[in-house]
Parts: sequence; structure tokens; C-alpha cells
Amino acid sequence: MIRTRTRRGLVAVTLAIALGLPFAARLEASDVQSASAAGNLAAGFRTGRATGYPVPRFASIKSANAHMRVGPSTDYATNWVYSARGLPLEIIEEYGNWRQVRDPDGTSGWMFAPLLSGRRTAVVGPWMAKSVALRNAPRASASVIAELAPSVRLDLRNCDGSWCDVSLQNRRLSGYVAQADLWGVYPHEQLK
Repeated sequence: MIRTRTRRGLVAVTLAIALGLPFAARLEASDVQSASAAGNLAAGFRTGRATGYPVPRFASIKSANAHMRVGPSTDYATNWVYSARGLPLEIIEEYGNWRQVRDPDGTSGWMFAPLLSGRRTAVVGPWMAKSVALRNAPRASASVIAELAPSVRLDLRNCDGSWCDVSLQNRRLSGYVAQADLWGVYPHEQLK
């Protein structure tokens, strides 16, 4: 992952003021199908107040340079500049055209929504002490194609709740990884 530290801003604004809208949001019937693409609303999920999609949910960086800011506006200082297109981020809050996101290292801040994509990607868990196996079938006894180091970026094709069909970004290598070894997909989440 490539990210460049720019300027750490000190902002004396409370989050409550920055997020001043009520949390009440309704999920319309037409949004239920769209929301199911991001996962079913379950315990721990609510609807985003700007989009109606589930929060939290995963997205990825679409832009070649994406600024993570202290607050939801260009008036706030930039904490990080991400130059890792396809890096998964977890959207944890919405405010107008801004999304509060968390990266695989746990760093959080605000990004302008057009810098993000709904395309699902993942990274091999940064918490992993050693590499994980990329297998040729979705089972632990399948042959190992490659060993993937922690934080390797992957494109998600689909997940069945236990295994994910993945391909390495910018490489012609694909296979299956245990879903529990990935950051960018929730435990037992199914993606089609």
C-alpha cells in the first residue's frame, strides 16, 4: 500500500457539529435490491443517511490520488494522500457527498464520495503473521497456487461466506482464499 503523509491538521471542531444531521434514514423498497449488493442489513448495520445503503460497508479507491481529510469538507486539512487505486476502505459514516472511511491499518478520516468506487476489493489481512494460501479450489485441501503476503491487494469475484474467488490486482493470477484471512469482506458475507 502506498500512502503519503502530507499535513496533520489540528481542528477544533466537534464531530457532532460536523455531522449535525439526524440519524433517521428510511430504506426505500427500490434501495433494498441495491443494498443487498453491499450485504444484507443485519445486526450492527444501519442505513446511511445520504445514500440509504448499509453502513458500515466496503468500497474501494477509484482515484489515483485520494485525499483523506480530518472532516467532511475541503476546508479541513488533509491527513493522508492515497495513491493506491483499488485499495479497500470501509465506509463508516455518510455526510452529504462525503464518506467517513477506515483503511486496512485502522486509520480513519473523510473522503469525497466521487473518489470511491463500489467495486469490491480486499487485502490479505494485515494482522496475519505469515502468508496465506491462494488455492485452486474453495477448500483447505486444494492445491496451493501461491502464498500471499499480508496486505496484498485483491479483486473480489465472489464469496460464499467461507471462501472468496479472488484475482491479484494487475496480475493474471486467480484462485480462492479463506474469507477469514481477508480485510474488505465481512465474516460470512456472500458476494455474487
